[in-house]
Amino acid sequence: MKREYWIILIAYIGMQLSSFIGVPIIAFSGVFFGKTIEDMQVLSVIIWLVFSFSLTLLIVLFLLRKEMKKGYNERKVASINSSIFWAVGGVFLALFAQGLAANIERLLGIEMGSENTQQILSFIEAFPIVALVSSVIGPILEEIVFRKIIFGSLYQRFNFFLSGLISSVIFALAHAELEHLLLYSAMGFTFAFLYVKTNRIIVPIVAHIAMNTFVFLVQSVFKEDIERMIRESEKIQSFIGGLFI
Repeated sequence: MKREYWIILIAYIGMQLSSFIGVPIIAFSGVFFGKTIEDMQVLSVIIWLVFSFSLTLLIVLFLLRKEMKKGYNERKVASINSSIFWAVGGVFLALFAQGLAANIERLLGIEMGSENTQQILSFIEAFPIVALVSSVIGPILEEIVFRKIIFGSLYQRFNFFLSGLISSVIFALAHAELEHLLLYSAMGFTFAFLYVKTNRIIVPIVAHIAMNTFVFLVQSVFKEDIERMIRESEKIQSFIGGLFI
C-alpha cells in the first residue's frame, strides 16, 4: 500500500477519535468566553464535527493531489457516458440494496431506523451546515478510505466477493451500529461494485452523495409519514406473529 494511503487511514481514524479531545476543548473555550455549558453541549459537537471532517478532507485531497493530476491515462477506465450512467444507476442500486437488507433485518426482528441517522437529522435541523458533512464531505471521505484504499488494496490480492465482504464489514463496523451490519454492508458492496465496474472512484462518490442527500430530504420532508408507516408495519408484524403463537 502506498505511503500516502497509510497516512490517509491514520488521518481518518484520528478524525473519528478526535472528538474525545476536540469537543471538550471547544466546550471549555465557549464557557471561557461567557457561554453556558448547556449552550455548548451540542454546539461544541457541531463545531468539531464540521472542523474535523473539513480538515481531514483537505489533508486527503492534498495527499492525493499527484495521483489526481496524473488523470486516468495510466489505467483503463469507463467512458464519461458510462460513468454517468453508473453514477445515476448506482443511486437506485444502493437504495435497492439498502431496502432489501432492511427487510431482511426486519424479518430477523431488528427494529427499523438508525440512531445515527436520527441524530444527524436532529443536528441538521438545528444547524443546517451539518448537511454538508453528512451529504458531501462524509461520503467523499468514506469512498476514498473504504473503497479506493481498503477495498482497492484487497482487490489486488483477492477476488471481488472476498474483497467486497471484508471492506464492507469494516465499513459497517465503522458506523458503530452492529444491529445494522447487514444494511451498511449491502451499501458497501454496491459502492464497491460501482468502483470495479468503472475504475473511477468519483462514480461511487457521486452515487453515495446522491443517496445520502435523497435519504436526508425524504426523511426530513416526510418524517411524520415515515414514522406512521413504521408504526403500522410494527402492528402488522405483531398481528402476524400472534397468529403463530
